[in-house]
Amino acid sequence: MNQIKLSDKLFSHAQQHGEKYLLYLDVDRLMAPCYEAAGMEPKNEKYGGWESTPIAGHSIGHWLSATATMYAVTKKQALYDKLKYAVEQLAIVQDEEGYVSGFSKKCFQEVFTGDFEVSNFSLGGSWVPWYSIHKIYAGLIDTYQLTGMEKALDVVIQLADWAYNGLINLNNEQFQRMLISEHGGMNEAFADLYLLTDNPRYLELAERFYHEAVLDPLSRAKDDLEGKHANTQIPKVIGVAKLYNITKKEKYKRIATFFWDQVITYRTYVIGGNSIREHFGPENAEKLGITTTETCNTYNMLKLTELLFDWSQESRYMDFYEQALYNHILASQDPISGMKTYFVSTEPGHFKVYNSPDHSFWCCTGTGMENPARYNRRIFHELGNVVYVNLFIAAEGSFDNGKFQIEQATDFPNDNHGNLTIVKASGKSTALAIRLPKWANGNYSFTLNGKVVDYKIENGYAMFNQLFSEGDVIRYEFEMEINLYKSKDDNKKQAFLYGPIVLAGALGKENFPKTDILEDHQSLNNHPLIEVPTIVTNDEEPEKCISRKNSKELIFETKAIGQPGNQTLTLLPFYSLHHQRYTIYWDVMNEEEYIVFLEQEKKSRIREQEITVDVVTPNEQQPEVDHHLNSKNSTSGYLNEAHRGFRDARDGGYFQYKMKVEAEKQMYLYVNYFGSDSTLTVNGEKMEREFTIHIDDVEIATQELKGEKPGELINESYSIPMHLTNNKKEVNVAFKAPKGKVAGGVYGIRILKEPKL
Repeated sequence: MNQIKLSDKLFSHAQQHGEKYLLYLDVDRLMAPCYEAAGMEPKNEKYGGWESTPIAGHSIGHWLSATATMYAVTKKQALYDKLKYAVEQLAIVQDEEGYVSGFSKKCFQEVFTGDFEVSNFSLGGSWVPWYSIHKIYAGLIDTYQLTGMEKALDVVIQLADWAYNGLINLNNEQFQRMLISEHGGMNEAFADLYLLTDNPRYLELAERFYHEAVLDPLSRAKDDLEGKHANTQIPKVIGVAKLYNITKKEKYKRIATFFWDQVITYRTYVIGGNSIREHFGPENAEKLGITTTETCNTYNMLKLTELLFDWSQESRYMDFYEQALYNHILASQDPISGMKTYFVSTEPGHFKVYNSPDHSFWCCTGTGMENPARYNRRIFHELGNVVYVNLFIAAEGSFDNGKFQIEQATDFPNDNHGNLTIVKASGKSTALAIRLPKWANGNYSFTLNGKVVDYKIENGYAMFNQLFSEGDVIRYEFEMEINLYKSKDDNKKQAFLYGPIVLAGALGKENFPKTDILEDHQSLNNHPLIEVPTIVTNDEEPEKCISRKNSKELIFETKAIGQPGNQTLTLLPFYSLHHQRYTIYWDVMNEEEYIVFLEQEKKSRIREQEITVDVVTPNEQQPEVDHHLNSKNSTSGYLNEAHRGFRDARDGGYFQYKMKVEAEKQMYLYVNYFGSDSTLTVNGEKMEREFTIHIDDVEIATQELKGEKPGELINESYSIPMHLTNNKKEVNVAFKAPKGKVAGGVYGIRILKEPKL
């Protein structure tokens, strides 16, 4: 990566914002949780957001990775100096066993006994501790790899030895039980550390962090991803891919390639991201929503794509890489403030929400720190004696130990052509491979020094293998047209692309929030939507109704096909659309279909948004954390038949959420159940689903579930007495199971202004 220098204005501008934020952050504030965990006085107050929660400390790890990578790209001394100081501080707070993190090691001490509490997002009573501490492992490893800083290696080796010594006594059953809880890329970290040290203990530990329940089905080409937390799984597969590079075990390669194919083919949105509410949905589902396409997921899918490309140089890998880089990663960064998104909403008429600089520190704030320095990656890539031109981004590249240098000059995607100039020739025959992008639909041309040149096509690349001279210029040109994309689950739900660039409808700032840079990324989830025009045309190729306004800017307009009102619609590259409402997906239909749509679907969707005060989706990490889940004897899971997650409580247990209400107005509790749920057998004992529902400890209803509507989601509405909501902004909503009974499963909870949706 340090052999590639950006000259592209778009990505350089974004990279500079990223560098500015890394230098802005105070290492002492990032380190404060680590000082507290070590029982030492911090040098400054800790940051807010997630850095003030039990996951604290993950941000210093992300910052290390981001700053080390940015230093490798820019060689700025200020970055190195801050990096060196941060590593020194980690060494100071590291204890005699080697432990260093932003939270107490009490949870790990419980785990190391072999008898510990565990759930999907909790381990030893702490919120995903391996996930959090993994970021420190990765940050230290990246720092050593990219800067050669020996102290970083010393600290991470001690941290690795602490983990090895603590985990050595766990048998396989105990270890696999531990892996139920999200654990980040711990297998990747130990694989990387093995490569750096050649210490077999780290390879042993990397392979022990193989999560059988998730990875074994993938090794058998079985897609069991539905309902699973997406970014819990992707790092496991990255680690497995790295283990294949070390061990050459074919099982690891099968897992990585099958997983990539399933996610990209069946679970990826048009912008290149995946997941809704952080979870994988069913195959070929493309459900729109405000909490879609978590940005961390795409950061990790790009990492996995790089590994797979190194195995097989197929253009489809870089087709996806380009799609996700422009339309999700670049689009997730505010070009004005440099702040990043958590989710990227696909809900028509919504908007992007960015982190605050000091009071967010979400997971996607962390990977968002790393992304700008990674913009140099894979523009060019040298493998063996071949230099691959993967991305059409203006940049300079140096290869073969500096003997072969090229410069790519292009204004892509504003232009559809570019020049590759040989700045320095090696004096020997060199293979240059230029990607033939899928979006060009087979329409492309090449010249060498102005003359038509012969080439071969291999795996979607134009291969030029010859003796180049300094000053030689290969000119490429690709056809760029507006293409139509149809959603996997609804042919009438469509998006438009210019080449690989997703075009989003620019919908202005009607009823826009005061700010879209926020501490809480979900606080605007129920902000009122606006009416989004429907594209109505009897033309069977609606993309033909869109044209580029001029050759200088990527601004597009439709004919007067936006309804109601025969509107002319403006579309912009999604990466350039910020601080206003937008739509990526349009409802596209003919005139007859539009009449039906108005009468049914649109009214229902608008009504849902208007009358919803708050909503919780059980079994999903962030919604439950954000709504302060409190529970006892409670279980959560995902039911494929219902395509929903659920939560229940058993045998005297309960679960409770804090939910918003509107004071002085009649509120209703609207709950989703599954019509097949009936008697539950637990450890040989039959339990009926009979329970009570409470608002602030006051019982408002009783409920029984008897399996009376098999295979259906059913809804129940409960009127909340007004005296329970008067003068309140929030209430506690609890579901309680008497002894020997079950409360739920509950598949969704809403507070509504009216009795029914």
